[in-house]
Amino acid sequence: MSGITRGFGGRQRESVPDLPPGQYLTEGFPVLSAGPTPQVDTAEWNFTIHAETGNHNWSWEEYLELPSVDVSTDIHCVTRWSKLGTTWRGVSLDTFFEDVESTRDFVMAHSYGGYTTNIPLEDLLDGQAWIVHEFDGEPLEAEHGGPARLLVPHLYFWKSAKWIRGLVMKSDDEPGFWEQNGYHIYGDPWREERYS
Repeated sequence: MSGITRGFGGRQRESVPDLPPGQYLTEGFPVLSAGPTPQVDTAEWNFTIHAETGNHNWSWEEYLELPSVDVSTDIHCVTRWSKLGTTWRGVSLDTFFEDVESTRDFVMAHSYGGYTTNIPLEDLLDGQAWIVHEFDGEPLEAEHGGPARLLVPHLYFWKSAKWIRGLVMKSDDEPGFWEQNGYHIYGDPWREERYS
């Protein structure tokens, strides 16, 4: 895996009981990517939900006009680091799905750069997931998925796809990029669902 940077090291779970099993606390924000970091211009950025009833699209300007919320949450990477109390700003997936009609139960998240990951739809709704564009009060840096990334903090962080460009509704839970390469199909950190 390329793109490993600062932030590794920290305390084990035994000294920090809020961590899932097998995790270490980090104060940094490690960067792990499977390839080069896409440089996505907000003038070209577009977010689309592809449903069987049609496509729903938002430009960057339309995205910024949606109601944003502040999110404070812990994040847990499959590589065993955890970062507690992170702060983000973005738009709830509930907002995007208000006008989307679908009978399908799964989505495939697609990113600029070609990355994909699968997620059950129920894990994106009811205030559990967001498209975020700020981290710690600043615009989200490209190395962390900017200009916007998916944030699904109750699952391992690979499910929070960086450089998000769309969601495709699916009838079946088809594996995405990392799932095809041995990662767990779901990825619950509290159950240590790291690998298949």
